[in-house]
Amino acid sequence: MAKKKRTSTGKPTAFTAGADVLLPPDQRPSHGRATCVPAATEVQGGATVAVLAAMLFLVPAIGVPFEEMVQDTLKSMVASLMTLTAALLFFWRQRKRREPLRWHALMWFPLILMTYALGSMVWSHPYLAGVEAIRWFVFSLLLWLGLNTFSPAALPLLARGIHWGAVIASLWAALQFWVNFSYFPQGPNPASTFANRNFFAEMAVCAIPFSVYLLAQSQRLSQIVLMAFSTGFIVVAVLMTGTRSALITFWFMLFVVLPTIGFIYRRQFNFLHWSLLGRALALMVLFSTVVGLGLIDTGNPNIAGEQRGSNALERGVHRSASVAHELSNEQAFATGSVSVRLIMWKATGRMIADRPFSGVGAGAWEVDSPLYQTADSALETDYYAHNESLQLIAEYGLVGWITLMGLFGYLLLSAWHTFQDRKSGAPSEAGVRAIFLTSLLALLLVSNAGFPWRLASTGAIFATGLGLLAASDSRRGASGWRWSCQLPWRPVFSRAGFFASIFCLMLAGYISQQAAAAEYKIITAVKRALMISQSGDPTNPRWNKSKNEMLVLMDEGTRINPHYRKITPMVADHLARWGDWDNAIWIWESVVESRPYVVAMLSNLVRGYSQLGQHAKAMEFLERCKKLQPDSPAVRGLELLVLAHAGREPEAAKLARRYLNEGIYDYNLVNVAVSLGLRTQDYDLAIEGLTLRNQSWPEGQVEALLELGRIYAEHKKNDALALEAYRSALAASPEAAKEATRQKIPATYLTRL
Repeated sequence: MAKKKRTSTGKPTAFTAGADVLLPPDQRPSHGRATCVPAATEVQGGATVAVLAAMLFLVPAIGVPFEEMVQDTLKSMVASLMTLTAALLFFWRQRKRREPLRWHALMWFPLILMTYALGSMVWSHPYLAGVEAIRWFVFSLLLWLGLNTFSPAALPLLARGIHWGAVIASLWAALQFWVNFSYFPQGPNPASTFANRNFFAEMAVCAIPFSVYLLAQSQRLSQIVLMAFSTGFIVVAVLMTGTRSALITFWFMLFVVLPTIGFIYRRQFNFLHWSLLGRALALMVLFSTVVGLGLIDTGNPNIAGEQRGSNALERGVHRSASVAHELSNEQAFATGSVSVRLIMWKATGRMIADRPFSGVGAGAWEVDSPLYQTADSALETDYYAHNESLQLIAEYGLVGWITLMGLFGYLLLSAWHTFQDRKSGAPSEAGVRAIFLTSLLALLLVSNAGFPWRLASTGAIFATGLGLLAASDSRRGASGWRWSCQLPWRPVFSRAGFFASIFCLMLAGYISQQAAAAEYKIITAVKRALMISQSGDPTNPRWNKSKNEMLVLMDEGTRINPHYRKITPMVADHLARWGDWDNAIWIWESVVESRPYVVAMLSNLVRGYSQLGQHAKAMEFLERCKKLQPDSPAVRGLELLVLAHAGREPEAAKLARRYLNEGIYDYNLVNVAVSLGLRTQDYDLAIEGLTLRNQSWPEGQVEALLELGRIYAEHKKNDALALEAYRSALAASPEAAKEATRQKIPATYLTRL
């Protein structure tokens, strides 16, 4: 194809190149094996792009106004259903197409992971692997649709969808921060329409590069002012969250990445052609928005109570600086979130070392992670590794390594080729490609401390960013690298895709309905249990009807989804407090069937069967606990309780002495040892336990010293040690409580103090 000479218009030439690399129709293969040459055909995908842009807007902007559904369940429904709707429209529009479509090497990233997930359903956790397979299927479909429909004309619409979705989500977050707006149920505020503020912050920081792109491409003064204000508003919302991974990513983009892109590719954006007034307005509006709104104090008592800053600016600076403080201060590190994540990362490292090739199975990290925890982390810390790369390698093994290295390699090469385009005098897409890469860089950075790939909003931005890059590669010829291929196409393929999309839409609708029903029933049961417990009289017969309804809801909900590890045990915990061990046990057992290595759940079953006098079953689950965490103080204390309930108190007391001598104990184990010492008249054991409790947990030393005094006076007949214990108890007692302490000391000793 002959190239036509282009005349300069004085306007930026961003994202307009590519037409001169298209192959003529007679060179396009229409059948046979895909040929690795630049894809030659543009697809008229207006309706498809519009649906995807609407999806990118709606997923972060909307939320569930009631507690009976988890926020990300709704977002996942919207993302999946709208992606499938976009596919339906795409295949309908291509129903007569015979020209090739596009293929790109990036497509192998989600497809290989989806194939592995389907295979791991056979030998790993079928449900969780199936969920992973569906996730990667939707990701693959969104990426492929983007590859074939994301044209230069589509970019502004997609960017607006991402930007304004982030703006509306930021509005909800700001209202939660300023006036304690509580329309959307959530965890720590301000979380906007998300379950957790970290999820919102990760989405917003990935959207900021697209906001900057829209600002840089603005032309009219009104458009410049609007984009500067709305972009600054998103920044303020990120500062409000105090999410450190998002904040560090934002500072890096603000001071390093975005200024570099703006300088190198300035000729490809409209801001170079702004008037002096336009530039001054953009800077003034952006700065005044961040500072002015950032100085408004919070009206949310929960946020104010965290003492992390009274306004967005203080909160953002304080939380950013706290990372260095936590890493340098041993006490702060021991109680901070970094140390919790470090526990999970170490467990994940042991998981990778144990299963380097096969992995533990797609989605099975949360199932197998207890097997790799140490004794000091016997209880689960979370349901995800909070590091996407580590979790992918742990679950997918060698497949994870290959796909991850392939993705990182592609992104690095794309960044290098984009950087090289700065020297080109021809129309170039380098500027906008740098924007896509910046958004993906933000996603990868926050992925080191969270799990944004698994969330609907950030997952959709991830696939969209890769789709934009892949489509750009197809137009550019991938700078000599054979990333792009032509995919032979026939009308029968479009018809098959159309009917497959209908089937998938029906299946997605059914899965969505079942997920909504399961969550409604289980969460409603949790709310009933909480209401009964808060009444202060849960055993009153007036609650029998509510309890029966609660149990019916739990039974129906767990029949739909028996794998709801996060919420289901809450009802069982309340039942145990009421003494209804039978019903608590079947709920705990339904969880253990899905998560067989969670020591906390197994421990609950040990206590339940022990309370019911079914000591054989209690010992069965105790042995499972000991196999998982043989040196855990919590498991050792549980063993002492089971032996005591089974009437084997002397054996339990002997074992307690051994555990204390080994120096592996916690508060509960020490208390059990004291109780066993008193019940078996092994007063030396009781004294040893009380002494250790005073040394390790001094906050309860007054009661412990009084008990020591009683033992020495009544049982050991050691008058001097009894007097010393009582004297120490009185000295340790606060001034306001000294009189109450005196009343607990026998008169024969009180007169001598």
